[in-house]
Amino acid sequence: MIYFKLPFDETVYSTDQKQDKESVSFQSFDLLRQITFEGHIINASGQFEHDTITNENLLKDESHFNEETKDEYVKTLHEVIEVIKDHDLPKLVYSRRKIFTDFNEIDYKESFKKLCTSYPNAFRYLFNDGKNAWMGAFSETLGKFNKTTHQFETMSLAGTLPVSEEWTEKEIEEQKPVTSYIKDILENYSENIEVSETYDHISGNIKHLRTDFKARIQPEDLDSLIHDLHPTPAVCGIPKDFCKQNIQKFEKFPREFYAGFIKVETDESVMYFVNLRCARLYKDSVHIFVGGGITAQSDAEKEWRETELKSEAVLKNLVVS
Repeated sequence: MIYFKLPFDETVYSTDQKQDKESVSFQSFDLLRQITFEGHIINASGQFEHDTITNENLLKDESHFNEETKDEYVKTLHEVIEVIKDHDLPKLVYSRRKIFTDFNEIDYKESFKKLCTSYPNAFRYLFNDGKNAWMGAFSETLGKFNKTTHQFETMSLAGTLPVSEEWTEKEIEEQKPVTSYIKDILENYSENIEVSETYDHISGNIKHLRTDFKARIQPEDLDSLIHDLHPTPAVCGIPKDFCKQNIQKFEKFPREFYAGFIKVETDESVMYFVNLRCARLYKDSVHIFVGGGITAQSDAEKEWRETELKSEAVLKNLVVS
C-alpha cells in the first residue's frame, strides 16, 4: 500500500499494481536497498477515504534501538566539528533518530492528512509494504526531468532557521558549497545552465536558503546525473566520499531510507525527491530521522535545538490516542 501527493497537488495518488512497471521507488541513503511500487499511477482519493490505517496494521519494533540522548549528541557533535576543522571541510551532515513511544493508537490516515495540510509544497507519502512502513513530507527536489523537452531541474537547499529569525553567516556559508557542487556536476552534462538568485524556501515552521537550476540534458544521461548528485551536500557534506565515511563512523544509527531519494515516473516526467522529514513507523513506536549541516562555526546546543525543531514536522502531525 502506498499513498502520496505531489507538491502543490492535493490529489491522493497510488499505483494500480497491474503491470510490471516501476512507477514509484524508494532508494536508501547508501543505495543498497530499494522498495518499489509497480503499476500505473492512479487517482486513489476514493480508495484512501475508505481505507483504515493505524499502527495496529504494522509490525512491532524489534530494532532494539535507544535514541541518542542530548549529552551523547553534543559529545559526538564536538568530535564531528573537530574532524571538520582538522580537514578544513565546508560542511558535514550529522543526523540522529528521535523515538516516540507515548501512544496507544495512531491514526495514520488522519496523520497523513495533517501532514499534507502542513506541507502543501512538499512530496508527501505514506506506505506499508508489509515489512517497512514510512511516512514523510519534504520539498527538496533532487531532480525533475521533462521527457518531451529534456529539461532537467534541480535545487540547492541548505541552511535552516525558524521562519521568524534572520539568516546568519553560518547558514549562508553552509548553502554556498551546495550550490557550487550542483553547478559543477551539471556542467558535465549541459552547456547551458540557468541559475536563479538565492531566496527563502518556507517549509512549515522553518525556512531554508534555496537556489534553482535548469539545464537541458540527454535522456540517456539521467540516471548517471542523479547518481552523481546523490547524496548532495545538503544530506551528506563535502567532499562526498570522505563525509559518507564519517557519517557511518559517527552516527549511532543507520540512515535506512532517510536522506535517500524517491523516484516517481509518469508519462510526462521523471521526478526525484530527497527523503528528509520522515519517519519509520511501527506498531509500538515511531522513529523520526533528523539531521543538520555542521560547519566549523556550528554550536552544539543550537544544532540540537534545530533537530528538535525538525522532528516537529512529523511529531506535531501525528493523530494519537
